[in-house]
Amino acid sequence: MTDPFLSDSSSATVPDKGTGLRILVVDDDRTLREGCASVLQMDGHAVTSTGRGEEAIDMVKRRKFDLVLVDLYMTPISGMEVLKAAVEAHKDVIVVVMTGNPSVASSIEALRAGAWDYLPKPFSASHLQVLIGRAAHAAASTKDTKEIKPSLVTQNGAGEPMALLGVSASFKKAVELAQKVAATDASVMISGESGTGKEMIAQFIHRHSRRTARKLVPLNCAALPDNLLESEMFGYRKGAFTGADRDKAGLLEVANGGTLFLDELTEMTMPLQAKLLRVLQDGVVRRLGSETQDAVVDVRFISATNRDPQEAVQQGLLREDLFYRLRVVPIKLPPLRKRLEDIPLLAEFFLKRSWERHRASGPPPALTADTITFLQSRPWRGNVRELQNVIEHVAVIAEAGRPIDPGDIPVYDEAPVAGVESGLPAAIMNEAFHTAKDNLIAHFEKEYLSRLTTRAGGNMSKAARLAGIDRTTLYRLMEKHGFRRDVLSGAAD
Repeated sequence: MTDPFLSDSSSATVPDKGTGLRILVVDDDRTLREGCASVLQMDGHAVTSTGRGEEAIDMVKRRKFDLVLVDLYMTPISGMEVLKAAVEAHKDVIVVVMTGNPSVASSIEALRAGAWDYLPKPFSASHLQVLIGRAAHAAASTKDTKEIKPSLVTQNGAGEPMALLGVSASFKKAVELAQKVAATDASVMISGESGTGKEMIAQFIHRHSRRTARKLVPLNCAALPDNLLESEMFGYRKGAFTGADRDKAGLLEVANGGTLFLDELTEMTMPLQAKLLRVLQDGVVRRLGSETQDAVVDVRFISATNRDPQEAVQQGLLREDLFYRLRVVPIKLPPLRKRLEDIPLLAEFFLKRSWERHRASGPPPALTADTITFLQSRPWRGNVRELQNVIEHVAVIAEAGRPIDPGDIPVYDEAPVAGVESGLPAAIMNEAFHTAKDNLIAHFEKEYLSRLTTRAGGNMSKAARLAGIDRTTLYRLMEKHGFRRDVLSGAAD
């Protein structure tokens, strides 16, 4: 087998001597195993090594290691089995998989199984040292979080709960996935239309992670021009460009030990994506104008986009290798028009909060049954954010204790919603004939009812007259497509 320790003339950031990580090296190649152990021991780590997967599994069950460095392809016990056993035995262990046959599928599978990172063979001694340095940062962050969390609870009580409101199956599924991934260091990619709550989910994940004592650093990739975005992310050295009169750390360094939230990721240029990929691979940050490696960072990445990420890859807007690195766990947030049962809950919450914020005196107004029905009929192109703004508008002008009717809801000029109102949904045309026909009829009925109730201002009798059908038929259709049957019975004549 090729010696993994190739010559490397680039400078490396080496962990401090005496960091004292307890490391298990598992590889059936003796030369590689002993080479890794030698390098790590010289850096002050306590190293145990074995060439047998079965022995490694027994070791991780009996002893507590800070880090396990394991070859992915071994026989008869594979590195994946060792990885799963190590994570199951100690949830805080850091596992790095080595592989001489790296592939997207195997790497993603390892990361999802709990691996902290993977190391393609062959690799240099300095590359190994950089990776272990990042792992040392991660181990320290975990220890700090355990020590700090109790004091935060004592000072702030139970803490302010995150307002992730919803009972719809699609939204609950997204929240449950966020809860599961929060406890890990896996990279998360959140997709969904503007206003669906992507940043709220990112905050939720960070707050429930072991990095919660450190910073969540947001960066909107669409809000800054390319050169400014690069300097904000990576920092710069004095004299790097006109106006750089001092050294400045970038947001990657600011987020060290915590989480970096990359909003609107697909707006980042390809050259900058390539530079970000290097940080994801080795954790080393080089500031603008610097000729050396300035810092080793341990950052968790959460990214978000209002595009379909896979389509962005196909369109050349997102590097495929960066996509797979950042989308270890994908979370897709549904648009509000597909969460009709959540609208009453959200509207009542926003009304109460807006009333307390702007008015505070007198009994708050109430949303009538017709108003709830009317809200459920709207397309909500801006999703939850648009609903929040509309309800805040209503709270500002409403009278205390008075009901809020459909006519009190501001209605703006409507534009087609992509994939919903602009012609046939693309997915329907790929279905079997009878299935496509049924789905097309359902699509027509839902869109017709949405426009009908808007024209009627939420008045069900008027809507029935406009449609030329009786109210019973209208109620049946509304209930069929997710509008609340219990509030429809109270519609005004």
